[in-house]
Amino acid sequence: MTEFFANSLMNGFVKSSLMGQGIVLVQLLASVFMLAIAIGKFKALSGMSQAARRVTRDVMGGRDVLDYYLARHPNGHSPLENIYWAACERFLRLLAPDVRNLILAQQPGVEVALTAHEMGLVKALSEHVLDEEEIRVEHGMGAIATVVALAPMLGLLGTVWGVLDAFAAIGKAGSASIQKMAPDISAALVTTVVGLIVAIPGIIVHTCLNSTARGLINVMEGFTDDLIGRVALEFQGRTA
Repeated sequence: MTEFFANSLMNGFVKSSLMGQGIVLVQLLASVFMLAIAIGKFKALSGMSQAARRVTRDVMGGRDVLDYYLARHPNGHSPLENIYWAACERFLRLLAPDVRNLILAQQPGVEVALTAHEMGLVKALSEHVLDEEEIRVEHGMGAIATVVALAPMLGLLGTVWGVLDAFAAIGKAGSASIQKMAPDISAALVTTVVGLIVAIPGIIVHTCLNSTARGLINVMEGFTDDLIGRVALEFQGRTA
């Protein structure tokens, strides 16, 4: 069955016009492009998810919100860590230089309090970095969706073009028969078949990736809310 299907596609490709063959080649190149992006995206999201669990455990498990920052373990590959690092940097820049130096030196008994306005600045920066990291998490998804949408549309274009050529040939010949029409129609349908072969797995891949990305984004949003809440709980003390 598989061999018959492959032979039918190959025969149809050989018999199709240059337009049809070009469309099939474009579809195949697009499928390779989509596959490369999907593999890279699966690996990236897997790494981000593992890092998210680690960062959440280390940050929320510390004695205070700055413990992980003071351990100085930066990792630019983790969205959660980038959010956390930006919030801590913004928080420290709001402090007086002598207080900031004492904190960085991990001196005990340092009293720190932020105003509501200063807390608002920390929150605003954290949410801005969150938005940037969400874009990074979703990067590449649009390319996969584009291939999924365009592959069958290109296939339909190729099929319509092939059918037009078939009817044009019949008009020139002045007669029509199944024996003459069938090969041309079969060749014209190849582009649609290839488009569907590319699009159907692409839909499955895009759905799986999108589900994983949305789950990670939900974790990032929850972490950001928890982080801001913890900073407020530990350091918001002044009302001025």
